[in-house]
Amino acid sequence: MSATASSEMLVVAQIERPALSAQQVKFVFREPPDNTFVEDRRLRLDLCLTPRPRNARGSYPERWTRSRFERLGAVFMVPPGESLLARSDSTGEQHSLLCQLDPTLIAEWLDEEFCDETHLAAGLDINSSNVLHLLGQLKREIQQPGLASDLLVDGIATQLSVELLRFHQSVSQRDTAKGLSPWRLRLIDEHIREANHLPTLSELAALCGLSVRQLSRSFRASRGCSLGEYAATKRLEIAKELLDRDYSVKSVAYTLGFASPSGFCSAFKRHSGQTPGEYRAERVLIKRRH
Repeated sequence: MSATASSEMLVVAQIERPALSAQQVKFVFREPPDNTFVEDRRLRLDLCLTPRPRNARGSYPERWTRSRFERLGAVFMVPPGESLLARSDSTGEQHSLLCQLDPTLIAEWLDEEFCDETHLAAGLDINSSNVLHLLGQLKREIQQPGLASDLLVDGIATQLSVELLRFHQSVSQRDTAKGLSPWRLRLIDEHIREANHLPTLSELAALCGLSVRQLSRSFRASRGCSLGEYAATKRLEIAKELLDRDYSVKSVAYTLGFASPSGFCSAFKRHSGQTPGEYRAERVLIKRRH
C-alpha cells in the first residue's frame, strides 16, 4: 500500500510484459483528489471499475488554459510525454485498472494530431466498446491467469494499440467532416489581417490548437479551398483596401510583409491579373464615372 496524507493506493493484482504493464488498484481518498499524472515514455489507460468520484475532471495544464477541465469518462488515456491534472469533488474508495502501453507498437502510425487539442480532449472519455472489452479481458486475466497467459496479454496489448489508433482516426474524421468552428475561422481571419507577413500553416495550426494536417483538412471542408489560397486572397483584398486609401505601393508592400515592392507587385499581378498601378488607375476611372 502506497500512501500520502490525503490518499492511499493498494495494488490488488498486476502483470508485467514487455509491451504492457497493468495493475488492478484500490484508491482511498481522504480528501477530494487533485493529482497529476505524468507519462514520460508509455501511453497510460485508466479504466474505472467503480463510479468515479463526483465531478471527476481532467486538464492538460501545459497545453490548456488554467480554467479548462473536461469530464473524465470510464476510460481515459494519457499520451506519452503529457501531464494530466485530475480533480474531483468527493472522497471515498475507487477501484481502477491502470494500464501502460509501449507506444513503439504503433509508432509508425502516430503523428502530431495524437496530442493536439481535439484528440487530448477526446482521449479523456474513450467511448469505444472494443477498448472497454479488451480492458475487461485484461482485468480477468490479471485476476485469474490461465493457460498461455503471457501470450494472451501480449495479444491484448497489440489489439488495444490498434483500437486506440482507430479511435484516434475516428476523432480526426469526425472533426474534419464538421470543418472548423466559427471561432477558429474568425481567429484565422483576424490573424491574416493583423499579421505583417503571410502566416505559415504551422503558425495558424498552433494558433488554433490543431495539427497542420487537421487544420488543412478541416479548413478545406469549411471554405472549399486550401488555407494557402485563402490567405493569399485575403491579403490581396487587404492590399486593394490600402491602395484605395491612397497608400503608396511601397507602403502596402512593407505593411503586408513583402521583402520588396517588386515582390508585392509580382504577387498582386499573379492573383489579380493587374499590377497595383493598373488596379489603382482602373479604380480612379470608375470613381470618375460615378
